[in-house]
Amino acid sequence: MFTGIITDIGTVRELQRQGDLRVRIETGYDTNDIDIGASIASDGVCLTVIALGADWYDVQVSAETVSKTNLGGWEPGTRVNLERALRVGDELGGHIVSGHVDGVAEVVSVVDEGDSTRVTLRAPADLARFIAPKGSVALNGTSLTVNEVSGRDFGINFIPHTKEVTTWGKVRVGDRINLEIDTLARYVARLAEAGTPAP
Repeated sequence: MFTGIITDIGTVRELQRQGDLRVRIETGYDTNDIDIGASIASDGVCLTVIALGADWYDVQVSAETVSKTNLGGWEPGTRVNLERALRVGDELGGHIVSGHVDGVAEVVSVVDEGDSTRVTLRAPADLARFIAPKGSVALNGTSLTVNEVSGRDFGINFIPHTKEVTTWGKVRVGDRINLEIDTLARYVARLAEAGTPAP
């Protein structure tokens, strides 16, 4: 489990395609404190550490994960939002994030508003119904609040701090973004479909 609070920006150092995709990610984390088999959310995708070095870790990405996320577009130099798994007693500053990406949204507009930036994204049609104004989403692993929704499009406001400590400061129109729907929104939608009143 994760919270969607990004704690490092990693950089893709190497990629090897051998059936699955093996990726080496440079990190500012103390790798002496990371175990083989640990889970690290990398751009919102829960990936398992399979090797470690002084300032890097390796993960193996299945073809299924590549097909459902934006990881197939990674290349050397790609900057990646990182979050280590939640530990008992950690502060829950964002919302509960599983690291299981539901689909890929597309950035359709980027507009600066004062020091902040308003980004409009287009969700896949089958996921748009789970996104609501003032609800939560995880985008490239970042826990964010939805400002407004219009059909498949939804807006997010990025304050300067978020732009500085995540990869969102470099967002561009056309970027493909890993989208994880809020678990509570999914359950509420399922209850509504079943005709069961929400608690």
